[in-house]
Amino acid sequence: MEQEAIARRVVEPLETTRNTLLGGRIVLHQPRRGARATGEPVLLAAALQAAPGQTVLDAGAGTGAASLCLAHRLPGLAVTALEVQPSLAELARRNAVENGGSDAIRVIEGDLAVPPSGVGRIAFDHVMTNPPFFLAGRGRPSPDESRSLARREAALDLAAWLRACLARLKPGGTITAIHRAERLGELLAVLDGRTGGLRVHPLWPVAGRSAKLVLVQARKGSGAPAVMLPGMVLHEADGAFTEQAQAILRDGRHLAIEA
Repeated sequence: MEQEAIARRVVEPLETTRNTLLGGRIVLHQPRRGARATGEPVLLAAALQAAPGQTVLDAGAGTGAASLCLAHRLPGLAVTALEVQPSLAELARRNAVENGGSDAIRVIEGDLAVPPSGVGRIAFDHVMTNPPFFLAGRGRPSPDESRSLARREAALDLAAWLRACLARLKPGGTITAIHRAERLGELLAVLDGRTGGLRVHPLWPVAGRSAKLVLVQARKGSGAPAVMLPGMVLHEADGAFTEQAQAILRDGRHLAIEA
């Protein structure tokens, strides 16, 4: 498959940078160019609530940004970070060790389409995921193979990706995803009938502008109705983070959207 072929080529760790998340609370080593974490995994992790001892799958974990943020905010979880690219999985392991989370975060190299035994034989209490945003064959792909694999669909389209996440989820467990707002209909089409208590939380770039991203959370097997939440404005008119966004992105606060 195309995804597997690219992953086999992207083996050697790229030149990396040392960055921080949550106002310096988390150190993140990531490629200098290519698949770099921005605010999306931080927002994703902030939207998940779990109890100590519960299990969480981070599907498509990259360098582990979401897993690290979640483990920092909610100690006592057992987080499995699944990443198909060997170089990114290795960086995720390095990040887990450097941030003192190697006991809480288990990094597994593997493909969500054909999950390895460490994932495929487990049903998790929660799944969080930041799937590739862009359709295969649409637009101009990135010349960087690692970034292209992280951002563009390959072996799994969005619907298949979400179904694979749901297959790893216990009955009554939650799935939390962040994606482009323009593809919200595709997310809802997959989750409808398989989940309930669905929450849609738009992320507005500035007040009065259309949302570019949405957080979606739902509970497997629930019969509760769907709810459209007010969402959150990320930036003031001058480009600074809003107070609510800063509390989440820099201070590590929880973003309550529970299903």
